[in-house]
Amino acid sequence: MLSRALLPVLRDRLTNSAKIILLYGPRQVGKTTLVRQVLTELPLRKLEINADELRYVDVLSSRDLNQLKLLVDGYDLLFIDEAQRIPEVGLNLKILHDGLPQLKIIVTGSSSFELANRTQEPLTGRTWTYTLFPIATSELRAQYNPFELRQLLDQQLIYGAYPEVFSLPNQQDKAQYLRELSTAYLYRDVLEMANLRYPDKLRQLLRLLALQVGAPVSLNELGNALQMSKDTVAHYLDLLEKAFVVFRLSGFSRNLRKEVVKMDKVYFYDLGIRNAVLNNFSPLNARPDAGALWENFLVVERRKRNAYAPYPALPYYWRTYTGAELDYVEDVDGQLAGYEFKLTKKASNAPASWVANYPGATYAGINRDNYLDFVL
Repeated sequence: MLSRALLPVLRDRLTNSAKIILLYGPRQVGKTTLVRQVLTELPLRKLEINADELRYVDVLSSRDLNQLKLLVDGYDLLFIDEAQRIPEVGLNLKILHDGLPQLKIIVTGSSSFELANRTQEPLTGRTWTYTLFPIATSELRAQYNPFELRQLLDQQLIYGAYPEVFSLPNQQDKAQYLRELSTAYLYRDVLEMANLRYPDKLRQLLRLLALQVGAPVSLNELGNALQMSKDTVAHYLDLLEKAFVVFRLSGFSRNLRKEVVKMDKVYFYDLGIRNAVLNNFSPLNARPDAGALWENFLVVERRKRNAYAPYPALPYYWRTYTGAELDYVEDVDGQLAGYEFKLTKKASNAPASWVANYPGATYAGINRDNYLDFVL
C-alpha cells in the first residue's frame, strides 16, 4: 500500500487539534482508505458512518443535539464518509462540535460544490480542509527510485494515477477500469450537483476540453460548437471543476495590452480519465497528442506537489498576442519562475519578451531527463 502524503498531516491534526477535518477529493482516489489507515494508528474508539446509509441521515440532519449525542455516545471520534449527502450537514456538525468539543470529527466528500456549500458558513473557523488527489509522483517516490519512476512515466501519461490502476495486471484491465470509472462516477457527481438540462452536452464538452489540453480555451467557441450559450458552458465547466474532473489555469500578466489573460487553459486532474473520455489508450510513441499529455502531467503533478508541501505558489500560463509563450509560470511572493515543457530534451532559451518584461524572473525547460526535480 502506498503511503499517502496527507497521512502524517491528518494524524497530527486529529491528535493535536480540536477542529473538524474536511477531506475533499475525486471518487475512488482513496479518501476512505486513507482515513481508515490514519484511524488504525490512533488509540481512539471510532464511529464510522457512510452517509449513503439512510439510518444515519435523519439523525445527522436533525439539528437536535440530544439525538446527535445519542448517536456518538461512547465514541472518541466520528468519521463521516461522503458527507455531502446529508442535508444541512454543516449546521449539524457545528451543533455537534460546539456541544461536544472533545469529540474528534473527520469528514470526507467527493464534491467540493456540495460539501463546501453546506459547511462553509456554519463551520467558519472550525475546520482544517485538505484535498486528496490521484497518486502523486512524490508519493510514488517513497517506493520507487528515480530509475523506476522513469520506467513508470509512460504508464502515468496513458493510464493516469488512480490508485487501482497501479494494482491492475495489464493494459486491457487498466483501460476497462478507467472507462467504467469515467461513466459510473465522473458524470454521476456532476449530474447530481445540478439539474442539467442537457447531460449529453456535458459529455461533448468534456471531449472538446480533452482535445484542447494545453491551449487557451474560448467559451464562445465551445458554446458555438455545442450550440449552447457562453454562460451555460461556463456553468458546466464550473461544475466539472467542483467535481474534481478538470481545473483551470489563468493567464499571467502585468501588462494587459500585450498579454493574453481573457482565456484560461483547462487541464484534467487525471490523464487516465482524459484518455477514457477520448477512448484512446494508444502508446505514447503512437500519439499526436503526446505533447499535450506531457504538459497536463507536469501541471497537475506540480499542483499536487504544491498542495501537499504546502508551497505558496500562484500558478499561471503566459502568452503574448505576438505569439511568445511559456507553458507554466509560478509567482511566489512576487518572484516569477517560467517553464517550458518538452518531452524530448531540447535546449531552448526564454522568450525575449519574457526576459525584457520580467528581468528578475527565472526560466527552465522541463523534459523527460529532468522532470523529477520539477514534480518532487
